[in-house]
Amino acid sequence: MGPRSARLLTVLLVLGLCALVRSQKPSPCQCSRLSPHNRKNCGFPGITPDQCFGSGCCFDSSVPGVPWCFEPLPRQGLEQCVMEVSARVNCGYPGISFDECAARKCCFNDLVFQVPWCFFPKPVDDCHY
Repeated sequence: MGPRSARLLTVLLVLGLCALVRSQKPSPCQCSRLSPHNRKNCGFPGITPDQCFGSGCCFDSSVPGVPWCFEPLPRQGLEQCVMEVSARVNCGYPGISFDECAARKCCFNDLVFQVPWCFFPKPVDDCHY
């Protein structure tokens, strides 16, 4: 196997793994906690709910004028921590560590600047498809 074949095989393996991860059906919180005006299209005209969920996306046709098949919110360690950044309610202070935040029984995510990294969780029972 030459270097070109090895590169092609590597690219195909990576694409296959990405498709496998992407095809997981998102959780209800990943879909229902996203504001309709923040939806990013993930489908095509006429897509069915099964096709949409099969590609790892959310489906909700109840709101006209926005994408019905859309990208979910990112997964979190705990389902009650899945929410839009704008919905975070501060549970800590600037510079709080993961361990200090966890001791307060709060969620921690430091990937976005200028928002609370330690924030109160939301009950999962308010999530639905």
